[in-house]
Amino acid sequence: MDVTRITLDENELPKRWYNIAADLPTPLDPPLNPQTKEPITPDDLSAIFPMSLIKQEMSTDRWIDIPGEVRDIYALWRPTPLYRAMRLEKALKTPARIYYKWEGVSPPGSHKPNTAVAQTYYNAKAGIERIATETGAGQWGSALSFATRLFDLECTVYMVRISYDQKLYRRVMMETWGGKVFPSPSNKTECGRRFLAEAPDTTGSLGMAISEAVEDAATHEDTNYALGSVLNHVMLHQTVIGLEIQKQFEIAEETPDVMFGCVGGGSNFAGAVFPYIGDTLQGKADSPRIVSCEPASCPTLTKGLYAYDFGDTGKMTPLLKMYTLGHDFVPAGIHAGGLRYHGNSPLLSKLTHEGYMDAVACKQTDVFKSALLFARTEGFILAPETAHCVHSVVEEALRCRQTGEEKVLFFCGSGHGDFDLVAYDDYLNGRIVDPEEPTEAIKRSISKLPEV
Repeated sequence: MDVTRITLDENELPKRWYNIAADLPTPLDPPLNPQTKEPITPDDLSAIFPMSLIKQEMSTDRWIDIPGEVRDIYALWRPTPLYRAMRLEKALKTPARIYYKWEGVSPPGSHKPNTAVAQTYYNAKAGIERIATETGAGQWGSALSFATRLFDLECTVYMVRISYDQKLYRRVMMETWGGKVFPSPSNKTECGRRFLAEAPDTTGSLGMAISEAVEDAATHEDTNYALGSVLNHVMLHQTVIGLEIQKQFEIAEETPDVMFGCVGGGSNFAGAVFPYIGDTLQGKADSPRIVSCEPASCPTLTKGLYAYDFGDTGKMTPLLKMYTLGHDFVPAGIHAGGLRYHGNSPLLSKLTHEGYMDAVACKQTDVFKSALLFARTEGFILAPETAHCVHSVVEEALRCRQTGEEKVLFFCGSGHGDFDLVAYDDYLNGRIVDPEEPTEAIKRSISKLPEV
């Protein structure tokens, strides 16, 4: 009998996170203070982050210990399984072997608790009583609501308006764990009121929601801010995924040839592939081909500019060197709300810019066609975000059918789609269409990038 699922024992859960900043060929361009254009100092960030996370953000240590309390909570669902998608392979009639890491087994149903638990732990140790954050599709807001409940902190979530309207049960999930959820832009913050005055019917964006959460944290002494993607310490926490994957592929006696993952801010995919890229940077092994998959309606890596930009629409964050579509770009209201972000992780952006990673953009109708095929072969209903990389895997597997190549293909299953059934209903009933490519909107937005 062929092995379908490769699992690790609880005692094989990683004890350290891997920090790829230690192995970069050249240093990461530092975040800049938007007023002075000088590199950010720890004091500049202390109003919204605990010093322990600021140190991780700026660290170049290769390994950082995972606190015991964090590992104890990780053990509720980690290590997560690695699956062989044999039924999908059969349906595609491909000689390729397809594997996927399944992060949908966590209580909130995604990879996001890997960093939510860690960030909440450090905030609790610092004496913080409440955390403010944003969320797109709701996976990050769910994860932080879950984590703050475990450490007895309050949680305020600004949820992008289009997702707030589309994803009722994600909101209910957050509220079940005690999170307070507001549609963004809201009338709860000054910047939210300004966004509404400028565009009363806006669908919102992650950039707007980040502005509201940062303002909330900066104006309340008992409150800090937490971000679910993009920043270095978030990428760090997610490497538990890739460290487990490496052990599991050793058990399978396989080596991935191509690794795919959906990318909005980049955290799930960075977590999966950074240990592999790190081995390459250290001269230990050749890297697989690594491919980021994003929506054609928000093509940050494929159509964006590699430049300094704000991480939010209200220009409250430091300037980050990243691929960006411009901080005031508002993507179309696609169901993959977690991928509707104008920027990207500076670490992932740098590695893409320097040729260690590739990127492709996917159309929504193609994405859901592949998601439906996956559900009807492998059984799991995927989050619309994850469906982007599944589509790219399907395309590569079909190429292998033509060439006869027996490649080992991998994708990171970042979360389940159990609360995204409206999206599947829209696809099954022909209501999903591909938005127009936002070429002109991107040009307008990029023309407003700050001068550095």
